[in-house]
Order: sequence, then structure tokens, then C-alpha cells
Amino acid sequence: MEKQVTNGKNGQKEEPNSQNGATPYPKSVAFIISNEFCERFNYYGMRTILVLYLTNKLGYNEETATVLFHTFTMLVYIFPLIGALIADGWLGKYKTILYLSLVYSLGAMVVSFGAVPLAGMPTKAVTVVGLLLIAIGTGGIKPCVSAFGGDQFSLPAQSLQLAKFFSLFYFAINAGSLISTTFTPILRADVHCFGDHDCFSLAFGVPAILMIISVLIFMAGKRMYRCQPPEGNKIFGVSRCIADAFRGWRKRRHSEPMESFLDYAEPTAGAQLVRETKCLGRILRLFLPFPVFWALFDQQGSRWTFQATRMDGTVWGYQIKPDQMQVVNPLLILGFLPLFDYIVYPILRRIGIRRPLQKLTIGLILAALGFFLSAALEMKMEQAAYQATPTESNMAHLRLYNGMPCRYEFATKVGEQTATPHFIEPLEMWSDLSVLVPQAEEYEFRAQPVRGKCPEIEGKLRLQPGKSTGYFLTQNKLVEFADGLEMPVSLSSDPLVRALLNTPEGEGPVLLTSGANRGSLDNRNVSQLHRVSPGFTEVAINGRNVASFETKNGGLYTLLVAGNASQGYRHNLVEVVAPSAAVSILWQLPQIVVMTAAEVMFSVTGLEFSYSQSPPSMKSVLQACWLLSVAIGNMIVVVIAEFKFTSSQSGEFTLFACLMLVDMLVFLWLARSYQYKDQCKDLDEVDDVDDVDDGTVQYKRRAATVEPGQRGNGKMETEPGYGAYRNHAYDNDFSEA
Repeated sequence: MEKQVTNGKNGQKEEPNSQNGATPYPKSVAFIISNEFCERFNYYGMRTILVLYLTNKLGYNEETATVLFHTFTMLVYIFPLIGALIADGWLGKYKTILYLSLVYSLGAMVVSFGAVPLAGMPTKAVTVVGLLLIAIGTGGIKPCVSAFGGDQFSLPAQSLQLAKFFSLFYFAINAGSLISTTFTPILRADVHCFGDHDCFSLAFGVPAILMIISVLIFMAGKRMYRCQPPEGNKIFGVSRCIADAFRGWRKRRHSEPMESFLDYAEPTAGAQLVRETKCLGRILRLFLPFPVFWALFDQQGSRWTFQATRMDGTVWGYQIKPDQMQVVNPLLILGFLPLFDYIVYPILRRIGIRRPLQKLTIGLILAALGFFLSAALEMKMEQAAYQATPTESNMAHLRLYNGMPCRYEFATKVGEQTATPHFIEPLEMWSDLSVLVPQAEEYEFRAQPVRGKCPEIEGKLRLQPGKSTGYFLTQNKLVEFADGLEMPVSLSSDPLVRALLNTPEGEGPVLLTSGANRGSLDNRNVSQLHRVSPGFTEVAINGRNVASFETKNGGLYTLLVAGNASQGYRHNLVEVVAPSAAVSILWQLPQIVVMTAAEVMFSVTGLEFSYSQSPPSMKSVLQACWLLSVAIGNMIVVVIAEFKFTSSQSGEFTLFACLMLVDMLVFLWLARSYQYKDQCKDLDEVDDVDDVDDGTVQYKRRAATVEPGQRGNGKMETEPGYGAYRNHAYDNDFSEA
């Protein structure tokens, strides 16, 4: 049972003074910060590799994986509202954190267990259950942990120590994120387990162990915690105030017209609650455009990760994993906070940008710029991938490979009104990568030998829109095969090689050797795509080396081999997609830098603005609404991904960027007449709460004592705090840690 604290002016326990008269720093804070580090390590570590797990192991496509990822994130930011209601209205913060952390740990273990390839286990269902438990746990404790840490301090005596706590708390969040997003992808990709070339079970398991440790750390500090009793959640009071206003409006709108709709609730809810609800409404009105920002921001873990999988991760000999690019954000955050505080914001003040709503607008513009950059990068990659797969749904790729020893002339009406002769040299390729095919069609094909003793080859070419089709001229016939290049290709991965063999079937086995790996090519005419190590690769028939060639990262190759054991073999390596088509993963840095700057300008300033401008009793309500805007933003991503408003990924990124610009204009229109609240007035108001029978609360204003030197000329002159949130957002510098 939580200890109820009633000592002190504000219902807080008085800490004994040390010998020098200063209140000692609460030792319990160390347990809370350590708990937060481990919990954030688990969350961000699991979240970093989640979309790759959904696609690589559970078999979802990128669209479905994106929907699942953002549905999970949406739930994570919906459950804080429920967690706050439980903590403030029933269990209190300590028990809420403890019980939901146990649910959280169970979910992390379930996801890790589901990644173990066991026969008969419903992996998808297990993963969904685990993610739901994680969402309940991490979302439920989100509004409680930082507030519980703040409860450990005696105010106002420890105001500066409280500011230091929030800085340490924010540092623990980013440190946990930084370390987990660095090492979890390494555990995923570089460790092999259960016969696979990766180990998702270990990558999920290590964060799960950290989550269990976080619970043990939190429980270890129980005797030191200062626990506040549940005080009731203001959300119920606000809801009742709005309901009472609606009932009063219906009854008295004609007989007693009021200036404001909420004024009708004053007889039952009280003047103070009505006044605070009005203030809350003015701020929430500005929140309406915020979900679009979060729709863009949270795609760093989904769409931008998928974008990184199609890029070349080799940097100075080191291979950067696609999911490791997410480590750049927390790393930049740690550097940007002091940079903005001491350099960027002073510069902005010099040019007249000092108000928080101005900075929020800049954050929205930066988010749009980040997605314009990602769209431009995606266009560059689509141009590079043009050789690999059709970029339009009504286009098709056609490739003809000549495995015969003769030069052939052929004529076809594919993509043309009249048949035009073309030529294919022995062991070479002819291609047309811009065939307009609105629907599946067949075309007559006839090839005549120009030189050499080879037969005429006839057949039909069958093309489908959006597909790559290949044909192999071999053994006096035309062999059709799905080119396989429409499969998702990671240009940062090892080279891909397809072998087309025109050799006698009795000669074999045929082996492909690349480094320490060896594969069979006994399906002579059309082999599957083989992933090989960059460098030299060899093909041997019956122990005899018939081909040796070099491949590079990001390349797609076709090896043609013709001949027999008595007359010898000839080979040629055709470069289907050149390695130079791979785009370096470092090209993602500009958009990540811009989006991180947008996060600092928007998120940090927005939190400070919301906290400073809201009535003291409404701060928890406003925090819940802030988190709810994140959930709605992820819902927007789900809707756009599900309805597929664009045919290409670059088009979707551009759509989000344009949506952000429109959203920014809406925000400017909503903010045009906002009047900033003077925070000095709050120093003169300490509220006594009286319960009312109908469940609402009423307040009586009481003057508070202000220390000498705190106020002068309408400005606060207290010592600057140590919190990272002091960004000088206000003319009067009314920022709070």
C-alpha cells in the first residue's frame, strides 16, 4: 500500500535538512532514472528492428508492416490516457508503474519467444499479443514515471534540483535509445541462431532482459520513494464541465444568452473550473494540426527504415545496417539541445523570432522539408532501380538472353507498331525496359541465325504489366522465366547472380562457389537468383572450373555458360543492374538532420509551451492530449498506407510533405490571435480544492508568498534552471524545466 504523505504546505513530506541547511538530493531518484534507461533501451531496441522482423520473418509486405508498426505506435500513445486515469484516480503512481511494468515485461518476453522458430507455433498471433502487452505497459507508465520522479522533491526548496532531475531523466531516455538502436541491429544481423543468418530472438531477448532488470531496479527503491496518494484525474472534471455546459446551453440558450458556451456550466462546475477549461480549450485548439507532424516524424522507424534497406550501407569499409540509421536521431538530439539553447535561439531572437508559436511553425516547416528531401532521395533511388524493376504499373521489362553459339536476328512487335529487326550476339543480352503493357498480352517471336549453324527459334513472348520477364534461347528453344528482379532488392546487400546454362544435362554436378558458400546450379537452363559474396566467384561443372568472375555490392548479374566437356566451355557475365546504381545510405543524413531539428523546434518548444500556458490543475490533462495527438498522427499514416493514394514511394513522401505545408498554414490561422498567458500571475494563485457532490471541484484563490528578488518589473528573476528545455521561448523568459 502506498504511503500517503500529508506533511508540509503542499501535502509533501518534509525532508530533513543537512548540516549546511540545504535539502539533500533524493536518493530514490537514482532508481527512477536507472529504471527509465532500461525501459527505454527495451522499447527503442524492439522498435528499431520491428518492421524488418515483420517483413523478413513474418512475411508481411512493406505496406502491411507499415500499418502494423504505426498501429502499434498509435496504441502506445493512446494508453497513456488510461494509465493517467488509473494512477490519479485509483492505484497511485507507484503501483501503476509497477503493475504495468510487469505487463510490459511479459509482452517483451512473448515477442522474443515468438521470434524462436518452433514448429506449430502461431508466430504472427504470438507477436501481435506481445506487441499489445508492450503497448499497454509502455503507454500506461509513460505519464507516470517522470511525474513520480518529480514527487521525490520538496518544492519550492528543491526547484533547481528538480530541473537537474529532468535533464538527467531526458538524458537517460536518449542514452537508452542511442545504445539500443546501435547494438540491437548488430545482434539481429551479425549473430546467427537456429540455422538462420540472423537472430531476431536474441535481438528481442536482450531488451526484454533489460526490461525485467528495470522492474527489479524500480522495486529495489521502494523504501526510499515518496508516494503521493491518488488525487483524482482532472479529465473527469473537464468532461463533466463540458457536459454541464451542453445541458445548460440547451435549456437556457434563449432565455440567458452567454458570451461563451462553457459559461452555462458555471452554476454546477464553478467559475474556476470553467475558467480553466476555457484556457485548456484555447490551447487544444492549437493542437488540432499537431497530429500531422507526428505522422511524418514517426515514419523514421518505418518508411525511412525500408528506404535504408534499398541503399548501400558500406561506409569506409564498415557495413551500416538499415535499422542502425535510427541511432542518428538520439545522437543528434543530445548535441542539438545545447546547440539550439546557446546558438540557434539567440540568433532567432535577434531576427525577431522569440515566441513559441513562431518556433512551432518553423518546426512544421522543417518537417515538410525533411520529407521533400526523402522524396527527392526516393526519386534518385527509383531512377537507379529502373533497371531492376518497372517503376510504373502499366510498364513491363523484357530481356532476351542468347545461350546459342550463333548471332541471331529477330523481329517482334513488342512495344512497337511495326516489327523492327534486332540482333543478339552469342552469350549476350537484349532488353527493352519501357514496354507499354496496359494488360497481359502475347507477342509472336521468331529468331533467324545470321551466322553459324544454328536452327531457327520460334515462340511467344508473354508480358504482364509491372513485371520483369526473361527469355533464354537455349537448346533450340525459347525458355521463359520470371526474371525475379521485381523482388524487393536491397542495394546495400551482397550481389545477386543468376546462371543460365546451355550445357549437356549429363554433365554435372554444377556448383557455384563464393567465399565459404557453395550452391548447386543443376537446374541448368534457368537457375534461381543466388546471393554471393562481393569479390571473385567460380562455377565448376563436374569439378572443372568453367567460369570465374568478380561481383560488387549492389550489382545484379546474369552468367551465361555454353559448351560441353569435350569442346570446352565459354561464359559471359552480363551486368543487369550496375553496382554504381546503389545509393549510399549516407544520403539519408540530410533528411534525418532536418527532421531532428524539427523535433527540437516542435517537440521541446511545444511541451514547454503547453506546460507553461496551461492552468496548474490542467497540466496532466494537456500532457495526455499531447500524447493523444501522437496517436492520431500514427493513425493518419495507417490510413494513407492502407488506401495507397500514390503509386510510388516518392509520391507518398511528397504527399506527406505537402500535407505538412497545408497543416502549417492551418496552424498559422489558428494561432493568429492567441494571447500568451503571463506566468507571473500563477505565482499569486494557490488553489484550495473543495469537493462538490456531483463529482466536480471548486477552487478558492489564495495569495502565495513570493520571495524577495523573484519579481521585478513584471519579470521573473529566479536563477536559470539546468533543464534542457530552457529554450528562451518567451519574451519574459517564463520557461520551466
